[in-house]
Parts: sequence; structure tokens; C-alpha cells
Amino acid sequence: MTRFEVIALGVGDTFSEHHHPTSLLLVADGCKLAIDCPDMYRRVLRDASLKGAGPLALTDIDDVLLTHVHGDHMNGLEGVGYLKYFADHKRLRLHTLPEVLEVLWERRLHVSMGRLWDGEAFKDMRFEDYFDARPLAWEGVNRIGPFEVEIRRTRHHVPTCALRVRFGGRILGYSCDTAFDLDLIEWLSGADLIVHETNLGPAHTLASDLAGLPESLRKKMCLIHYPDSLDLQTVPIRALLEGDVLKV
Repeated sequence: MTRFEVIALGVGDTFSEHHHPTSLLLVADGCKLAIDCPDMYRRVLRDASLKGAGPLALTDIDDVLLTHVHGDHMNGLEGVGYLKYFADHKRLRLHTLPEVLEVLWERRLHVSMGRLWDGEAFKDMRFEDYFDARPLAWEGVNRIGPFEVEIRRTRHHVPTCALRVRFGGRILGYSCDTAFDLDLIEWLSGADLIVHETNLGPAHTLASDLAGLPESLRKKMCLIHYPDSLDLQTVPIRALLEGDVLKV
């Protein structure tokens, strides 16, 4: 059975003074799949490298899975799109929900990326100039490089997906942003590793709710997206730290 790596790049929320916003990097069979893309993404990669994740370079990441349009999960997309366009001369493969693709360009990125100055004239740009859109299907299996990805809608402010990612017979379950949802936890429960968010409600999951889960679930669960105020010593579930590398 072949295992794959899950690297915690950021573990905090949008208000954190101590952590980068939550994001993950999955590594298997030569592929690096970024889960979300917070601001200053190259620094996020560098800091995770310095904290034990090993060398990480944006030039080695060509696939981003964007779970939803909240800024702490996608504000780095503009910079990464520009770097791929200007420096790597390629488009970023962007895997995301149809609901996200409906609004991402016109309501988020067009205002800053829709026009370039070449020194002599303006050039109108399209979403397709920067990104290779790969819509995720709500039903069935999505294939991203060596990974098989299933998605499920979460209870959050905007369309957001939880993930089950399979490689080599091993499964990662990731809640992404969600209110406490026992049906979702049941959907994730068959995974070998569960990464679950925790933050202040009502659109996030309280740590006390997760602490009440059966020990068999808590033993294979790690926390992410937690607020600075959370006392990690009081929660009977491991909290991820930036630079942590987990083998699934």
C-alpha cells in the first residue's frame, strides 16, 4: 500500500496574528496538489519549509484545488496566477466548484487581472489566459494527477466543499470550513486521516463538539483553521502546526 504526504502550510483563520491562513499541500507520485491558496503564497511555502516540511517551490505546483471564495482561502490566487503567467509561461490548473467558477473572474479577479500594460498599450486579459479551469463534479470521482477526489457540500456561508482524497488505497478526509455536521463527519469517518476545522460558530465547528466525538475518530483526526484564542492543551485532538508533514 502506497502512502502519500499531507503538508500543513497554514493552520490559522483569517484573523490570526500567529499563523498563516489554513492551506494544505498533498504530495504523491511526483504531483503536488495545493488545497487552497492564501495570500503571500510563496512566503507560506517558505515558512513551512523552514519549519520542517523540506524544500517547497511554487514552480513545482501546477494544480490548486480551491474549496471556496473566502479571502483567507483564495487571496493568493492573483499572485500565483501572475507568477505562472509571467515567470513560468503556463496556466495554473484550477480545480474548483462550478459555483465558484461562476463568480471567480467577474466578481473577484477581473478588477485586478483583467488588464495588463505592456509598456506601450493596454491588453485586455481573460480568465483563460491565466487559468486552466477544471470544474469539480459533486457526484462521482474527480481525478487530479494521481489523486481521486470526492467532494461534499458543507454548511458554510458560501458554496464550500469537503474532500475525500484517495491515493494508493489510502484516504485523506478534509472537512474544510463547516458548521458542526455529524453527517459530514460520518462521510469522512472512513478516511485514514481526518483533518477537521475548528473555529467560532455558527458557520464553523466548535472544538467542544469535536471533543465529544468517539475516541476512535479523535485518534485519527487533526485540527486546523483554529483561532489564536484556542487553548490547544484543552482539546483531546492533535492540532496541526505549520510545517507538519503527515503520512496518510
